[in-house]
Order: sequence, then C-alpha cells, then structure tokens
Amino acid sequence: MSAVKIPVGFALLAMGIPGALSAIELQRDTLTAWNDYVWKADSTMQARLDGRRPFLWIDEASGRRGALRARLRRGEVVVAPVVGHGTQTVPNGLIHDWIGAAFIPNATLDGLFAVVHDYGRYKEIYKPVVADSKMLACTEVDQRFSMIWQHKILFVNAAMDAQYQAHDLVDGRRDYNVASTTRVQEIQSYGRSGERLLPPDEGNGFMWRVHSIARYEEQDGGVYLELEAIALTRDIPASIKWLVNPVVNHLSIDSLTTTLRQTRDAVGSLAARPERIASCVDQGRKAGIPKSGAEE
Repeated sequence: MSAVKIPVGFALLAMGIPGALSAIELQRDTLTAWNDYVWKADSTMQARLDGRRPFLWIDEASGRRGALRARLRRGEVVVAPVVGHGTQTVPNGLIHDWIGAAFIPNATLDGLFAVVHDYGRYKEIYKPVVADSKMLACTEVDQRFSMIWQHKILFVNAAMDAQYQAHDLVDGRRDYNVASTTRVQEIQSYGRSGERLLPPDEGNGFMWRVHSIARYEEQDGGVYLELEAIALTRDIPASIKWLVNPVVNHLSIDSLTTTLRQTRDAVGSLAARPERIASCVDQGRKAGIPKSGAEE
C-alpha cells in the first residue's frame, strides 16, 4: 500500500507564498541521509517480525493495546508522529514520518489485498489526490506500479509522476507491505499547454522520495490496518519555518487520515459483495501484464 501524502512544498503553496520556492536539485548528502533513515525504519520492521517488538504499533506502549484498539473499533482513525513533531531535518531536506491506524470490521486479509493490490483503481479509491495509476508488473509477493498525484491550491496545480516497487510478506493472519519510489518526476504545468515532465530529482522539491510500511492483522472480527508514511522533501526556508511548520503537520495528519479512511471504505464496500476476490496476479493477467514482470 503506497502512502498518499501532501509534502512540505504544498504547505508553502497553501500559505500563499509560491515565490518562496525556487527550482532545486536533490543533493547527494540529502539522499545519503534518506537512505540511512529508511534502513533504520526497515530494521524496526524486522524487529517486529522477529518478536523483539510488538507487530502492531498500537500494541507497543504499556496500557495502549486495549485503549487504542477500542478507539479503532469505534471507527476512529489514529495518527501520530514517528519522529519529533513529524519531521526531521537532514542536509538540504526534511524527512516526514507519520504513522496511522484504522480498523476494518467484517474484513479479511484477502479482501484487503484485493483493494491495496488493485493499483489500477487507486485513481478511483484515492481521488482527487491520485490523478492516474497503473499496475506495471505483479507476482504473488512483488509489484511495480505508477501513480500521478496532484494537489491544487489557489492558482497552482502541483503534480508528480512516480513509480514504485512493493513487496509483501504474509505470515498466517498478518502481513506487511513495503513500498518505495524508484523514480519521481515533477510535472511542470500539469493539465495545461506546455505540460512537461522534469528530469528525476529536479524541480521544486515537493517530493523527492517516498517509503511506506503497511501492516495488517486479521483479528477481532476484522482487520487492523497500520500505515507508516515516510517522505523526503525540500527543507523549509528558515525565514518562514515558524509559519509553515504547523501547516505541514496539519496536512500530514489530514492526508494520512484520509488515506486510511478511503482504504477502509473501499475494503468495506468489497466485503459486501459475494463474488470471488481476484488476486494481484489475476488482475495482472487480465490486463495483459506478465507475471514475471515484477522481477525484471
């Protein structure tokens, strides 16, 4: 499951100061800091699999399990920062790291997979942020897909074209999925004459990289869904950081909450239909996508 986040660049647009952004390139030291951070996040996931930490985030703190699970079963979506106030400064950039959880009653893992693996329908499930989506290749555990996502604020229509590589690990009644961008390109003048795809790692720095970790556990008559969304963006100019930081956090919370609710709604709608649920490979075969494509 890919994270659908609105990064820091959009917060600058929302504040009505697009002039604060100038075209930049992703720097090597920024990318090095990002790779180190993602490695640590993946190591934490491995600790959850090994039993050194609870599999679900909602079960980590003493006394949290009962309280948070009860809130989720009442229909709440819980979102919290993973690091600091949700962002960590790195050389010439910002890493945003948030985690959220939801409960999908009367759902199964098979039903959840039918939604989160149906990448061609992301443009319907996660609209209006996801403008287009395609499954590129698929096996039982690996997928490649692409998304174009956009956000309109005032007179600015910012858009990105990204390709992702995703991997599943299924362990009985629980599962996790890790998805990472393999290519991200800003679309200049999206939807207008003169639309142009910029080279990777160039542009306004709305989003340089995305890495998401989703965890699913079938229990209590449904499925618990957790999504950790990690994104790398440009830094906020120091002169306006005090003004923009609260907006960045608000947008991050709102976008992750919306993503979880849209996923829950889509799975809930599917669970009400009795027909057979297609697998990712079934969907790929129907679309003419070779099963071996995800491994190329």
